[in-house]
Amino acid sequence: MTSNMRAVALRQHGGIEQLKVEEWPRPVPAEHQALVEIKACGLNYMDVFVTHGMPDLPTEMPRIPGGDIAGVVREVGAGVSRDWIGKNVVLFPRFPGGGVLGEHGNGGLCDYIAVSEQQLIEIPDGVSFDDAAALPIAYGTSHRMLFTRGRIRKGEKVLVLGASGGVGVSCVQFAKMAGAEVYACTSSEEKGQKLREIGADHIINYVETPDFSRAVWTATGKTGVDVAINFTGGDTWIQTERCMATNGRILTCGSTAGHLCQIDIRFIWHREIEIVGSRAYQPEDIKACLDHVASGALKPVVEHRLPLERAGEGVGLLESRNVFGKVIVNP
Repeated sequence: MTSNMRAVALRQHGGIEQLKVEEWPRPVPAEHQALVEIKACGLNYMDVFVTHGMPDLPTEMPRIPGGDIAGVVREVGAGVSRDWIGKNVVLFPRFPGGGVLGEHGNGGLCDYIAVSEQQLIEIPDGVSFDDAAALPIAYGTSHRMLFTRGRIRKGEKVLVLGASGGVGVSCVQFAKMAGAEVYACTSSEEKGQKLREIGADHIINYVETPDFSRAVWTATGKTGVDVAINFTGGDTWIQTERCMATNGRILTCGSTAGHLCQIDIRFIWHREIEIVGSRAYQPEDIKACLDHVASGALKPVVEHRLPLERAGEGVGLLESRNVFGKVIVNP
């Protein structure tokens, strides 16, 4: 094993042209760490934020992006069982002391990474590296939001905004797994057809119908949805309130279109709407997702697979919203 490796490293914020492959020192596992040879790295919109830089997202440079990582344990440091060596693993994206892979510390757009043994999650037999790397951030977040926090039940009407991205697609899949009737909002007929193929029952094209609340209200027979999933924020919030049935629940785990939203508080009390926040994922969510894949109940949607040299192209696809499901980079 050589002392160097390939890495896509940011030296400064900017466009995707800043994401360049360079030679990087191969990490050495410290005490209670394992060295993982990376086989697949899933990209997320977080990688767009890290690349461009955000006022509320300070990132120390240089930085290797990429938070969803699957690979093989090749070495272990002192205090780590050697039984881990040779095992296929997916990494829990959060560091034990706080922060996230690819944002607060180096991520997976490289050949090797040294991580805490606490971040190692064994991949079950029959689950590919690509499928495993699609799961932690998007599918793990959706699993917690829909099942742990959102209490999705069979027969409920569920609206998913931004349904064609990584989190949105996984929300559609999990809602159907729970036996819900799914209303999916997307931006094109092509994406709408793909959403139908993974189980969406109703498609709302918000380019053709900017006031999506009217389309949802009509499609539900003017009764509204029981659950709305809104991780978009921005100017979509009031329309989401208008979509709700009495005693409905709005679930949120993010705000890709803006943190500050106008709220018409009358809907909250008049329809007795519950707003439920959900913060990311826990190890048990990722393990549950792996079990669903291993059993055949879930197939992660991966639209693009790219070599390490084209990682910047993958981030660009996310930025342009020109992705259905996940982008996977294979070092």
